[in-house]
Amino acid sequence: MNRIKKYILSSLILLIGWGCTETLEVDPTSVITTNSFWRSENDAEGALMGMYVELRSLSQGLHQLGEHRSEILSPGLFGEGVFILHRNQMNADTPGHPDWSGFYRVINTANLILKYGPEITFSSQAKKDEMLAQAHAMRAYLYFVMTRTWGDLIIREEPTEGFGADVTQRERSPQSQVFQLIKSDLEAALQLFPDQEFSIGRSVWSKPATNALKGEVYLWTAKRMNGGNEDLQTALEALNEVDQADVALLDDFQDVFAFDNKGNEEIIMSIRHQDLEPGNYLWFMWIIGAGVPSNIDQETREKIFPIGGGQGLMVTSDLVRNQFEEEDSRRDASFFEIYTINEEGGRDYLTNIQQKFPGTIIGGNRVFLSDPILYRYADVLLMKAEAKNALGMDPSPEINQIRQRAYGDQFAGREFEDMGREANDEAILKERLLELVHEGKRWWDLVRFGKAFELVPALQDRVGEDHLLLFPISNSVLSQEPLVEQNPGY
Repeated sequence: MNRIKKYILSSLILLIGWGCTETLEVDPTSVITTNSFWRSENDAEGALMGMYVELRSLSQGLHQLGEHRSEILSPGLFGEGVFILHRNQMNADTPGHPDWSGFYRVINTANLILKYGPEITFSSQAKKDEMLAQAHAMRAYLYFVMTRTWGDLIIREEPTEGFGADVTQRERSPQSQVFQLIKSDLEAALQLFPDQEFSIGRSVWSKPATNALKGEVYLWTAKRMNGGNEDLQTALEALNEVDQADVALLDDFQDVFAFDNKGNEEIIMSIRHQDLEPGNYLWFMWIIGAGVPSNIDQETREKIFPIGGGQGLMVTSDLVRNQFEEEDSRRDASFFEIYTINEEGGRDYLTNIQQKFPGTIIGGNRVFLSDPILYRYADVLLMKAEAKNALGMDPSPEINQIRQRAYGDQFAGREFEDMGREANDEAILKERLLELVHEGKRWWDLVRFGKAFELVPALQDRVGEDHLLLFPISNSVLSQEPLVEQNPGY
């Protein structure tokens, strides 16, 4: 009941943030307004919970923006019609991705917390500081996702609490200013977090998660915003700081994603999904019941059933599957290949299903309640390798930690040795592909490394059309934001 109450209160806060507090001429005592809500620690906790509920609603969009334009996915048995992003054929009418409205809703909740939270009396200063730190980190993360997606952005540091054009209609600010806000929020969050501790489940922002985000932000600005060695060094320092927390690579790769092992030592930040809450989006990479032929073997039946809400829309592409060695434990833990038995008794490839986020079985039904992962320690290690290599340092130790786990007893002969900056970069980018496939990282990696036009088949004949590195702004947003102009090229 307490959880439900908090959820209701947080939902009200989200609505209040968009409303005008002076609309009504009467003030019935039954109406909850901004001023009447922000009075207690429980009020603030309800708003904080609402912020994470709204983040969960973005999880599909985060995956679409971070992976679907890359070479990782191809149409499944029933997915040919949904591949605007995979073909890189977006336009303002059919962008094929979420618009930024949902992102600004979460940012508005963070802004409400940052405006009203400091005035509330808490049971301890540490609790208040941690709440404010989480709001700063969330705002930094979402602006980081958005500016990589759309470039220049409307900057909102205050909650929207009125209907006037001066409040609701804004022009976009240059991307350089967006990154100033992101970096300012990161520093504010890191100063406010009282310690290196994680929450149960590791699904709220923490100091280690914020340092992981900071490392990625500064890698991006070093490579894409002319930040140079200064930003690279800042990135490396932030990533090294993550080691001060309770983090480590698990011994077995597949254990990282086990449903009964959520919030394990490798997870740094995830989006929590629990029973009786909305499931996540990864059903679209599971086979649909209508697509299961009768001539599959028993092992496959046991693997894919029960199917649950599978849709068979997207699968791991042949291009990516063929880059995994058979001895690499990440292969079977990332996707499962489905074969049919032909009349001669041979096996014919049919399709594949993702294996990192298969959900769980409840009451004989598959429910997609795996937690999407925003950051984990393997990602941090490979970002360290990337920063070190760009600074002229040897990235071998971090790469070999990843490979040692991936190959286990077969690691001998696969040790990585420093080959020079350019060759090292190629190796790091491929290692990130093999390690992080289906975790919503690949498109951003390709852009950061400057390899999108080289490695994405749909872009290989479009070299020079650099506007494609940003997404179009949907017409639905442009119709609501008259001061916003479409990105060039769209």
